[in-house]
Amino acid sequence: MDDSLIQRFLSRVKLAAQPRLFIFACEKGRPLLRLLVLVGAILAGGCETVYFYSQATTGQLKILAGRESIDRLVQEEQTDPKLRRQLEWVQSIRAYAAGELHLPVGTAYSDFTQLEDEYVLYNVVAAPEFSLSPKRWCYPIAGCASYRGYFDKRDAQTQAGQLRAQGYDVYLGPVPAYSTLGWFDDPVLSSFVDWKPDRLASLLFHELAHRRVYIAGDTQFNESFATAVSRIALPAWRKRNGIPAPRVANVEQARRVNGLMVSARRQLQDIYRSDLTDDEKRERKANTLQRLRHCYRKESEGWTQDEKFAQMIEKTNNATLALVSEYQSQVPAFVQLYKDSGSDWEAFYRAVEQLGAQSKAQRKAQLESLGKRAQTYQNKAQNHASSKKVTGPSLHSDTCMSAAN
Repeated sequence: MDDSLIQRFLSRVKLAAQPRLFIFACEKGRPLLRLLVLVGAILAGGCETVYFYSQATTGQLKILAGRESIDRLVQEEQTDPKLRRQLEWVQSIRAYAAGELHLPVGTAYSDFTQLEDEYVLYNVVAAPEFSLSPKRWCYPIAGCASYRGYFDKRDAQTQAGQLRAQGYDVYLGPVPAYSTLGWFDDPVLSSFVDWKPDRLASLLFHELAHRRVYIAGDTQFNESFATAVSRIALPAWRKRNGIPAPRVANVEQARRVNGLMVSARRQLQDIYRSDLTDDEKRERKANTLQRLRHCYRKESEGWTQDEKFAQMIEKTNNATLALVSEYQSQVPAFVQLYKDSGSDWEAFYRAVEQLGAQSKAQRKAQLESLGKRAQTYQNKAQNHASSKKVTGPSLHSDTCMSAAN
């Protein structure tokens, strides 16, 4: 997981609510509701959909059956000391999320489950050959989502193969964590319990944010909001716990890589919207992605820790670019909304809820306006910084990528 930024985006993946509803019916012993949901699943998608729900049900129930109380594990002498320390971090993070961030923690992440495998899910993301809009799978209640998660890697590989055969760009990645959005009290999983404290806090803040606001059918809104909550909250949390901020060099490297991907995405959009023939689009697409990798190698000269970025760039296609956009594109807008709310969490959540109550088109327009304001402030700050003495190379993603057209 540490070796791929794409997998970090995927680590926040959510299961569709319909499988969760079916699981809930089974767990509570409501045969009529269980039957109605099963009939709905059959009508919604046929045998493939029923199989998807079946594997989701089996996987989720297995996780629930393996839960152990974190409070008890922390107190038991036989608990591994390293695990105990990590679970104590979880307890601290939960308390901070409830007290300082006003998130509905409840009893979420109060249990721990040891998985049999390294990852809990394998996720499939797909986008058409000439589009950066991800394929969406739609479900009753939850609306549509731009990913499909499988507990068995072989099932995910089968799905990915079928999509590639249909001409889609596909990304298949392991997932260490996911949220049931409040349908269950999600446990801490062995797949992420050993993460560094600030990364663990980032994940839990993100997932708990979904329990506060979640709009069915709008992945970009939901993921950008939760990512913004985590990004806003982390600096103060680090300060309180004496954890240093990320090294400036690491932040700059991430900024450069993001600049390259934004440039590549913009150029691909222009290609896909053009009147070129499919063969011409295919050739220019390949040239753009090849140029992206070339520019990355040029930008990353002298970097000491670039493996995760290199892997991400090598895997970049329409599917990965679409997914990154889902999780990141509206984050600056939500950060700006937080500032407009007086940096008050409750006021911010109310503003987000008001946005969520609007139509998708209306909230997208408002978020675009907020994003433009955020970009204006960022440009002013960068111009001010550039007027001072700067050491080291500067970002030239647009200059490098311009040769792709």
